[in-house]
Amino acid sequence: MSLNASSDVVERWGIFELSLEGPEGGNPFLDVTLKARFEHGRRVVEVDGFYDGAGVYRARFMPDATGVWSYVTESDCPALEGHAGEFTCVAPSPGNRGPVGVRDRCHFAYADGSPYFQVGTTCYAWIHQSQALQERTLLTLQETPFNKLRMCVFPKHYLYNEREPLYYPFQPADGGTWDFTRFNPRFFRHLEGRVGDLLELGIEADLILFHPYDRWGFATMGPEADDFYLRYVVARLAAYRNVWWSMANEYDLMEEKSPADWSRLGSLVQERDPYGHLRSIHNCRAFYDHREPWVTHVSVQHSDLERVREWRELYGKPVVVDECRYEGDVEHRWGCISARELVHRFWLGAVGGGYVGHGETYLHPEDVLWWSHGGVLHGQSPQRIAFLREILEDGPAAGFEPVDFWGAKKNDEYYLYYYGVHQPARQTFHLPPGRRYRVDVIDPWDMTIAPLEGVFTGTFTVRLPGRPYLAVRIRSV
Repeated sequence: MSLNASSDVVERWGIFELSLEGPEGGNPFLDVTLKARFEHGRRVVEVDGFYDGAGVYRARFMPDATGVWSYVTESDCPALEGHAGEFTCVAPSPGNRGPVGVRDRCHFAYADGSPYFQVGTTCYAWIHQSQALQERTLLTLQETPFNKLRMCVFPKHYLYNEREPLYYPFQPADGGTWDFTRFNPRFFRHLEGRVGDLLELGIEADLILFHPYDRWGFATMGPEADDFYLRYVVARLAAYRNVWWSMANEYDLMEEKSPADWSRLGSLVQERDPYGHLRSIHNCRAFYDHREPWVTHVSVQHSDLERVREWRELYGKPVVVDECRYEGDVEHRWGCISARELVHRFWLGAVGGGYVGHGETYLHPEDVLWWSHGGVLHGQSPQRIAFLREILEDGPAAGFEPVDFWGAKKNDEYYLYYYGVHQPARQTFHLPPGRRYRVDVIDPWDMTIAPLEGVFTGTFTVRLPGRPYLAVRIRSV
């Protein structure tokens, strides 16, 4: 029996890993329990360990405070019980801002207080493609503005995506079925490796835990197997600071699960995750009741982005329109909007005080579509989404609050108006008297910012170009 900690020194919000040797006989996934308790002063955090195959058991921990942490293991197996030690947590390295959480009711921030403006994309099954295609996806992501990636844990069977996955999450059982009590460690090592790759790129991994597009039986495992799977996934991955939990993609198409099932599953993840990572659930048609306490933010599939402010008020949580249809040219309504329309929807969501997600579905001779497979991007929206992200990050750190149909503001110091399909040739603004403002006219498609001459105050009227899809930014001098 041997003990191996990953390091005696770990940065804040990094990963400390404890590795132990234990029994291989029977079913170690089911028969052996392992926990580790970490203490720092009065702070105590307990994490679940997991079996990683070949007689190796692990426990992972993400320290959130600098200084010396001590730990001790608890297990029903003598070989794993009572291992104790300590490590030192040091200041985070550059770029490590900690996990993302909710701030100011409807916005996000990193744990160090830095603002986080969600600009996401979707590559549902990218980790289930060839290694070469996965590496190409990572190279592409380096050149994009996206700071969150929606991705499935389980492989996906759907249009344009009918190949077998690289690995399977469970070990096979007799009769061509799966043993849902025996995980495939190789699958999960691969998954967490890709989560780590995204972490290196500064990208949040929005992990979709269930989905209905399945031919292997993973969508219909049953409550006991569902719970067992979730406990294992959380034990393995919760220590990664860039993890978000999405309980399902299009939960309402999974007819085998009731609202009570989703409430149980969401609450289970909340309970087992000691770090409180962000949690939500994504719809096809019927919205989930995002007022439930386990839900931290609203994940929406909807094409009417003018309703973002309505959903903010209804749920009182951050609103992320993860799917507002995709830029592309497939024959389905959900995947053939123009780049200009997608950029338009991003801007509508932003001035509504919410956040929007990208996806791309251009036909490909080998059916390699970004939305499912990753690879390379062909559309014109990403660079314009990058332009919007720059504007958002150059604005108020706490995010925008809607003020009227046209726009949003922050503390009477910064206003952003977007006119969409409307094309006013002039616009009158009623701003607080006594403040002096500069005004810019922004073209989101051409990615230009044209300052207007002069300084403005109180009620004033400015002339505009009189064409659609323009924005106005007003900043206090």
